Amino acid sequence: MKSVTQGDSSAPIYEGKAKRLFRQADGLIRHEFKNSATAFNGQKKAEFEGKGLLNSKMSAKLFSLLEKEGILTHFVRWEEPQSLITRELKMLPIELVVRNKVAGSLAKRLGISEGQSIEPPLVEWFLKDDAKGDPQVSEGILISLYHQKREVLKEMKTLSLKINALLREVYHEADLELVDFKLEFGIDSMMRICLGDEISPDTSRLWDVKTGEKLDKDRFRFELGDLMQGYREIFQRLEKVLEKKT
Repeated sequence: MKSVTQGDSSAPIYEGKAKRLFRQADGLIRHEFKNSATAFNGQKKAEFEGKGLLNSKMSAKLFSLLEKEGILTHFVRWEEPQSLITRELKMLPIELVVRNKVAGSLAKRLGISEGQSIEPPLVEWFLKDDAKGDPQVSEGILISLYHQKREVLKEMKTLSLKINALLREVYHEADLELVDFKLEFGIDSMMRICLGDEISPDTSRLWDVKTGEKLDKDRFRFELGDLMQGYREIFQRLEKVLEKKT
């Protein structure tokens, strides 16, 4: 996500590939979701009508679910047309990926076929740095070179595995396999670690449990089918499951 020069209050304070962020008069942050899709570090780009609406609504529903389960997040509310209103966090320069099955870069790195189960789930660390391609790093590198606190990393890992367990259960009820997903955390005004960013098919690999069909952004990355058809299928299934829980 790149910084944007601040001007009047209507200008975004940050703009990334999928969202624009605005600071509101009440001190909250508005995340305006775009219809853009990008892949391979922005080398592949396209626009999809309705993508921002769907991703913002799905994120709102999943953040609400996690909050009910005792997970602190930045989420406050969803607003039309396709925005999340959140508390402001000091974001940590780290991305965590939780993996339940071999897929994507892990399959490529290890030369293992996609779909092999990972037990227990694997947590990998990546430095959030677009210019460097978000390189994979170890906990030791984060502590020694980037001065991250060991206890903070431990809590982030614990929270990530708890979130993974909760989401896997929900997705399974929707006949979806949570293959892997990315998480970002930040520190709030009370110095608590909170989940930030979004939870959507942009940041998660989701496969049909019965057929193995990929319904996530890999459809766009590798020309596997209509992107929005997959995203709508995920949202509709998830919405039915969450309606039963509220």
